[in-house]
Amino acid sequence: MLSMLLCVLYFGVLLGLSAYGLHRLHLVILCRVHRAKIARAQDVPALSDGDLPRVTVQLPLFNESTVAARLLDAVARMDYPADRLEIQVLDDSTDETQGLVRAHVERLRARGIDAVYLHRTDRVGYKAGALDAGLKVAKGELVAIFDADFIPQPGFVRSIVGHFKDPTIGMVQTRWGHLNRDVSILTQVQALMLDGHHLVENRARFGAGLLFNFSGTGGMWRKDAILKAGGWQHDTLTEDLDLSYRAQLAGYRFIYREDVVSPAELPEDISALRAQQYRWGKGTVQTARKLMATVLGAKLSRAQRIEAFFHLTPHFAYPLLVLLSVLLLPALVLFPAADTLTMVAIDLPLCTATTGSLAAFYMLAETAQGRSRWGAIVRLPMLIALGTGLAPHLSKAVFEGLRSMSGEFVRTPKQGDNKGRYRVRTDLPLTEAVLAVLSCGAVVASVQTGHYFATPFAVLFAVGYLYVAAMVAREQIARRREATSSAPAVWSDARPSDASVVGAWPRPATKERSLGDLAA
Repeated sequence: MLSMLLCVLYFGVLLGLSAYGLHRLHLVILCRVHRAKIARAQDVPALSDGDLPRVTVQLPLFNESTVAARLLDAVARMDYPADRLEIQVLDDSTDETQGLVRAHVERLRARGIDAVYLHRTDRVGYKAGALDAGLKVAKGELVAIFDADFIPQPGFVRSIVGHFKDPTIGMVQTRWGHLNRDVSILTQVQALMLDGHHLVENRARFGAGLLFNFSGTGGMWRKDAILKAGGWQHDTLTEDLDLSYRAQLAGYRFIYREDVVSPAELPEDISALRAQQYRWGKGTVQTARKLMATVLGAKLSRAQRIEAFFHLTPHFAYPLLVLLSVLLLPALVLFPAADTLTMVAIDLPLCTATTGSLAAFYMLAETAQGRSRWGAIVRLPMLIALGTGLAPHLSKAVFEGLRSMSGEFVRTPKQGDNKGRYRVRTDLPLTEAVLAVLSCGAVVASVQTGHYFATPFAVLFAVGYLYVAAMVAREQIARRREATSSAPAVWSDARPSDASVVGAWPRPATKERSLGDLAA
């Protein structure tokens, strides 16, 4: 009876993971089928200076002293008429960023640039709240948004503004670039993962006429589209995904421009990456809770509804992956690999579910940007290992998203020109350590029982858990030691129930202007 239950559970998990794997392959096929439409997105109508609309560039900041000046300088260099471009700095900072940014804005204003510094005395709604407050006083009919670690290029606005001549276009998303792609294997794998999102998922959904999302930064909105969709709401941690679906359900269309690239930083330590992925995972589940029934009942095509389901539920693969890690050892022990049929039934599905579709997906992400597909193949084992190592933490995010809405928006620390200024503090990775031991046992069992197809994947599971556990433990032990010294650091706490900033720098004593003052 126990063996039968284990068998059903094991193959049920494989079936679920295979479904998400086949979905990736489906996206690759859509990119191929709709490549002509995807390419035509670059044929944007040219506008004369007299026809250019007013644009507001919103820059939401929170304790970003290491990158804020770089961002402001980049936006100030944009090739767009000065009388039609507003720079709106939405600063919720509690540290020295306030003084630095306020002074920088004054220097830009002295140069004739329409720059406005807006500081809130609270963080209600976090990023969504700041964007909503800024939108109320924004001068532009179009609104571009950049996170603090981005470096928008001078031609950004001119490259995409022509799309909005069509009144049905609500948002244009551009591709993210990676400033520090080659710093380490961790940043290389992250870059590959994000390239998969932008160059496969976004291109496929756009080309096939399916719903896709604003990525939170590096895009431009029609102000009316935001307002008619219900505005920025902060009952989820992925306000960008939430608004994207509401706007498309309201009838607006989105454009994806892979040829317009905005470079940005990738997290360089595993603790920061886990915090970022936790927020994205929890927020996506919250958005699914909020909108799934509405989406599935909307007047959309069957293909749009099916794709929306997969788009809003990808993080459910992480609990399945953890469960597979737990089930693998007993499955290898209880199910003998004495014949070819058993090998095919147990080991081959594990192989195909975790590699075939991933290889095709990330090879396309590489070739779409002119890079060798072999770069994806070389990094694929580490990508699988990293995804496995992050699975326990992201499974927690899934369950938190199912249990509660909203929550604290823990921003990702930026490196910029002062590495180490902002740090993430989190719990020690005990779950990952236990799963690493279990996976090491699966490696031994796969060899002893003759499940040789399973051996490399058991190894990747073990490596992934060991890597994440070791790196997080090393970073957190070092940072706890630093916390007892005099090192001035602002700590972002990745635990969702705790405060996001511990030991923040004192606020400057200069007079602040509130949104209410400016609106008045």
